[in-house]
Amino acid sequence: MAGPHRFWRHAVSFHAMPAASRDPIIAIATAPGRGAVGIVRVSGRGLAPFVRALLGRDLRPREATYGPWRDAAGEPIDHGLSLWFPAPHSYTGEDVLELQGHGGPVVMQLLLARCLTVGASHLPGLRLARAGEFTERAFLNDKLDLAQAEAVADLIDAATEAAARGAARSLGGAFSARVHALRDALVNLRMLVEATLDFPDEEIDFLQKADAVGQLTRLRAGLDALLAEARQGALLRDGLRVVIAGQPNAGKSSLLNALAGAELAIVTPIAGTTRDVVQETIQIEGVPVHVTDTAGLRDSPEVDEVERIGIERAWGRIRQADAVLFLHDLTRADDPAYVAADDTIAAGLPEGVPVVHVANKRDQRPDASLPGGWLALSARHGQGLDALRQRLLQLAGWQPAGEGLFMARERHVQALHRVASHLAQADDCLRVAAEALDLLAEELRLAQQALGDITGEFTADDLLGVIFSRFCIGK
Repeated sequence: MAGPHRFWRHAVSFHAMPAASRDPIIAIATAPGRGAVGIVRVSGRGLAPFVRALLGRDLRPREATYGPWRDAAGEPIDHGLSLWFPAPHSYTGEDVLELQGHGGPVVMQLLLARCLTVGASHLPGLRLARAGEFTERAFLNDKLDLAQAEAVADLIDAATEAAARGAARSLGGAFSARVHALRDALVNLRMLVEATLDFPDEEIDFLQKADAVGQLTRLRAGLDALLAEARQGALLRDGLRVVIAGQPNAGKSSLLNALAGAELAIVTPIAGTTRDVVQETIQIEGVPVHVTDTAGLRDSPEVDEVERIGIERAWGRIRQADAVLFLHDLTRADDPAYVAADDTIAAGLPEGVPVVHVANKRDQRPDASLPGGWLALSARHGQGLDALRQRLLQLAGWQPAGEGLFMARERHVQALHRVASHLAQADDCLRVAAEALDLLAEELRLAQQALGDITGEFTADDLLGVIFSRFCIGK
């Protein structure tokens, strides 16, 4: 019976821990610099002799113990709390020791050095941890799946309250639970198809009796819903890159200042005042929006070398943008030369990048007519800013999901797209049933593998290296 054996070989995955990942590790787990509290964290197997040698006593599991930490001469380095977490009931799944003391950088370095000295004789192989290695071990020891591990970094890096709450939900397993539910439904369908392959001559039509078409339809509907939520989660994490573009003196810097609520960019009536990009991150309904002001776009003999470089950088940012705010000056709307220059800029905007045409200085031309779809505002007085904010959210595809939104990453979205593609192919194969059962089984296997990429069940080591290298030291 080749089918079931083939199925389980692909469905089950184990994390093999590299030799370097079995070394005991240590790091200062708090941010560099001065602080009220500093933490030194140690993780490894068999830490009890090290703890006894370092502290002169055994510690009770998961109970804070106050006392001194002494150097080789017996003099106190600092006084603080020692916490002992025996495996497997720890963050990493290994034995973990945390020393929580005063957050001076010199104190932390002395404590770190003392631990390394004691480790030389009582904890062979103790070394400084790499970036993200504690969380990597939590993943390798099945304390977290990969999506939850990524949520740790996302929670630390969250730029808005909504992003922090979404990351916390992902860390708690909200996103992973949805992925696992899809995986379980997919496994059931795969088992049905594999059984049909192994018993092709049976009178019972396994696929029809078990409603394989209905199962696949429900699976695809569930995937579509998860994909829509993952896109929202990715937007919550990465935000929207918006570039303000237009001719000199259209009010670009004033608009940036108005959106940010601060005087970030210099505003003068002199053309070419802005010569480099100025960026600020704002939030609209919890969504980070990275707004970039750029040099005024023009082709004039008055442009010097510095302004020319600024214009080139402006076009570079425009090509990388998720959306462009093309700012028009209503006070010059009757100037043929100005209108022609705007048309030239519009012709040069890259295809595929959404453009919002914004007519500025509405306060000076309140009765001016506008083309359909344009927004009118006054950056100086704040008129029309709320409508602009809502238009940006519409461009991003933002749909407020209440309190249940989780954090996701672009790689998660891409993985779900691959799942959708394989399930679409599987649907085509299922329609012709017996003639394409082998292809159907393969498409379902590939769909499950793409789902596994999200949680780390089928993840290449090089991807793990990229993910965890972006964490901070000590996490």
